[in-house]
Amino acid sequence: MSDFVAGLPMYDWSEMRSEVDAQWARLRDAFRQKGIDAPQTVARVNADLRPVEGGIRDAAGKVMAPDPATLPPDELDFFGLWLHPALLFAQTCWGPMELGLATHVQLVGQPRYDAFEGGQGEFYSSALVMRAGEAPTVGSPSDGSPLIPLDVLRDKHFTFNSLDSMSGIIAPTRDLEALGESLDIFSERSESGGHRASIVAIAEGKADVAAIDCRSWANARRFEPAAEAVT
Repeated sequence: MSDFVAGLPMYDWSEMRSEVDAQWARLRDAFRQKGIDAPQTVARVNADLRPVEGGIRDAAGKVMAPDPATLPPDELDFFGLWLHPALLFAQTCWGPMELGLATHVQLVGQPRYDAFEGGQGEFYSSALVMRAGEAPTVGSPSDGSPLIPLDVLRDKHFTFNSLDSMSGIIAPTRDLEALGESLDIFSERSESGGHRASIVAIAEGKADVAAIDCRSWANARRFEPAAEAVT
């Protein structure tokens, strides 16, 4: 049994488990060919992570994340994975990296997004989505520049996956600021807990607009029934 842990949580939707497992199998085998004892499977819940008595601490002894054994076993605390002392390889978002995670981990690679509308090589963009019929449908700009319909967004309820998400709130905030606006353009803001949850909230009328990274939006159009009511 490997002493390491690994995870690919960013797009690990239940409908995509076999695809994610196949991706990890390729990575695992590549590690093992280099003599690195990579774990057989990825960690998906806190129960898959070894306990860290007293919590996960930095070099100065400050607790950065709780002991995984103290957390709900069927959930996954991302920082518990990313900062785990036994971490070999994991997938994260640029938001947490910019907000401090980068000082504790080593960046070793980045996926390409060419297969998804809004992706160009290692760069990706977010789709601004609303209920179907409430805004015109436009394609992703070919040059990757932001296309933000301020008049359509004004006074709407904006929902986002998490405060540390680059695609869900950090990048949209920067794009609005570049246009002389801010998140105050929205009448209300709420945290949904995930891109998929944001799409469902819009479809159910609990929010009006969200920014969804291009790969998550492609996944939603494949697997999430609520996406049929969102565009």
